[in-house]
Amino acid sequence: DSLLLNSTFNMFEPDIVIHFAAETHVDRSIDSPINFLNTNVVGTATMLKESLKYLNTNKNKFTTFKFIHISTDEVFGSLPENGSFNENYKFYPNSPYAASKASSDHFVRAWNKTYNLPTIITNCSNNYGPFQFPEKLIPLIIANCIDQKPLPVYGKGDNIRDWLFVNDHCEALSSIIDKGQIGHNYNIG
Repeated sequence: DSLLLNSTFNMFEPDIVIHFAAETHVDRSIDSPINFLNTNVVGTATMLKESLKYLNTNKNKFTTFKFIHISTDEVFGSLPENGSFNENYKFYPNSPYAASKASSDHFVRAWNKTYNLPTIITNCSNNYGPFQFPEKLIPLIIANCIDQKPLPVYGKGDNIRDWLFVNDHCEALSSIIDKGQIGHNYNIG
């Protein structure tokens, strides 16, 4: 919503935007890929456009402003045999969700290079923590154990996943806010 974003920028005059907004569930992306395209790609482009408009009308903010885009390690595809990615790893998305996030990462990078918008991209692993939606794996496993229901196994059950406690993710983001370099991307796991 460009109008709402514009009025929000003007009302609060932020120095930092942390862009968390996204559709996130891989299974839902398979059923409704257009929703993921609209939220994750078009929504991110709208955030970038309004951030740039805000900075162009508040030139003094260019030295302090940061647009921090929260993405996912899903953009890299399946984990390699060593079980880790680095910031230079090639994008190889395997789902509509991952493709939408890879696209949004590219838009953020493009706004930095084309318009000099001060951006930082983070790619984190799977978060878990209190009050997580029950459709996510860890709360689903816990709920199924409590209810004595079968535990879901995806594929052959040999997938490797990295899990990040939400408070640890917040600490990493705080560090990136303080020390992160504009135009860089950071993996968080």
